[in-house]
Amino acid sequence: MPEQHTPLIATIAAGLMLAFIFGLIAQRLRIQPLVGYLLAGVMVGPYTPGFTADPALATELAEIGVILLMFGVGLHFSLKDLLSVARIAIPGAIGQISVATLMGAGLSWALGWTPLAGFVFGLALSVASTVVLIRALQDRHILETHRGRIAVGWLVVEDLAMVLALVLLPALALATADNGVPATRILFSLLIVLAKVSIFVAIMLIVGRRLIPWLMHHTAHTGSRELFRLAVYAVALGVAYGAHYFFDVSFALGAFFAGMVLGESDLSQRAAEEAIPLRDAFAVLFFVSVGMLLNPSVFVDAPLAVIATIAIIVVGKSVVAYLIVRAFGHSRSTAFTVSASLAQIGEFSFILIGIGISLNMVPKESRDLILAGAIVSIMVNPFVFTLLERLGGHKDTAPADKPDEPATDFAPTTLTGHDIVIGYGRVGSMVGAGLKGDSGNLIVVEASDAGVERARKDGAEVYSGNAAEPALIAAINLVGARRLYVTIPEAFEAGQIIQQARAANPNLDILARAHSSATVEHFEKLGANLIVLGETEIAHRMLERGRGDMAASVPV
Repeated sequence: MPEQHTPLIATIAAGLMLAFIFGLIAQRLRIQPLVGYLLAGVMVGPYTPGFTADPALATELAEIGVILLMFGVGLHFSLKDLLSVARIAIPGAIGQISVATLMGAGLSWALGWTPLAGFVFGLALSVASTVVLIRALQDRHILETHRGRIAVGWLVVEDLAMVLALVLLPALALATADNGVPATRILFSLLIVLAKVSIFVAIMLIVGRRLIPWLMHHTAHTGSRELFRLAVYAVALGVAYGAHYFFDVSFALGAFFAGMVLGESDLSQRAAEEAIPLRDAFAVLFFVSVGMLLNPSVFVDAPLAVIATIAIIVVGKSVVAYLIVRAFGHSRSTAFTVSASLAQIGEFSFILIGIGISLNMVPKESRDLILAGAIVSIMVNPFVFTLLERLGGHKDTAPADKPDEPATDFAPTTLTGHDIVIGYGRVGSMVGAGLKGDSGNLIVVEASDAGVERARKDGAEVYSGNAAEPALIAAINLVGARRLYVTIPEAFEAGQIIQQARAANPNLDILARAHSSATVEHFEKLGANLIVLGETEIAHRMLERGRGDMAASVPV
């Protein structure tokens, strides 16, 4: 077969094509596209007939997606943000890992496994997937909110804990064997790991904070967009690989710190935009690679064990996370968001269980249970998220979170004849500032804390969340609005908002920004009244100035 000579091309081509087909079907059925990506992985996996992709290559390709994803998160996540959630993220992550490990150990005891197998199995159930968590927060536009930062900080602590676990498992296997090793050797291994992680973090915070921004600024001054894009990928992948090779730090954690130090540069937004296309493509391959690992026969051979595993991941971990967040005085909405974010498992779970099997610490059937639990928890995570956010987003009687956390109750506005601005970044904030004197009735829909704060200072009524969400659409009273300004740069999301706004109010004046002629045409079909294309407006202004100078030079 030809694909035997080109396994990399075959794996990428088959994975992306089937992911697109099944993702499109899932979207049509109003299901999250990632469910389609997982099913695509099952179709090209070794347990279904037909073409079989290379699972090792798929896993490595997926790792690139994880690296770029965490690099992007780091760009918007400063050291200050990390420290601001440390008081909840550190004890929360450690507490959840401990309880989830005990629950997994209890299930393994019921299955007749050894206590050591129960510890490894429980540890694999305790850690959430980087890709799933970040995608869930991004889809709901809450990644840059306070509760989003708590979830990401929680994830960083989990990653650090798993780095220690991956190094200590071999030592633990030797210690529990017949020729056990001294406890001092295990302690020495732990100290070495801590020292390596500390050295890496110190290098990134002392050297990286100066070197990486300087490198990006120097590249930007060359005027070559191609070189700048290449520099973004080189920094993300280079630091991630170096962290893993020299310091035994995970790829994800290395990329996160690379993004975090670059995030202090003025070029962070541009770097994030350049990383998006490749990041999204490889993130899709991550879900495909997960689907490839699933052996569907496990649902028939051990149904009760699979159900119990899924219950620990989706219900047990959620309850523990909810109780911990509430115990630290945060609101129900924050507790539900964090617990939903962590109600799944992923890449670290596969690595842990794989090492456990290679060291004869757990039986081979544990891998099937972990994979089944991962597949199902990833598939149901969007529904869990929606359910828990509805439970926590409307009647929140708990003490309020930090002042910078946006409200999520979507209380209906009392305004009529008002202007609505979707997005309060560079364009949206200029529109809002101009409207402040023109109309006293202004509503802003924004997700980031910085944008929310700017909008409040401009005297706007602020709603935080995804503007395409039906509950938010209803709250901002599109029926009684005067104009809608869609200033977000994402064409797909902007199109959804325009379509829903036009359906809600046929007479609404809708103004939107676009970055291509195709987007202009798309928005026009959806019902926008005015679409501003940046390049066109720049050309018009330049021509106006040029014609004005020409007219002034003509003698009367």
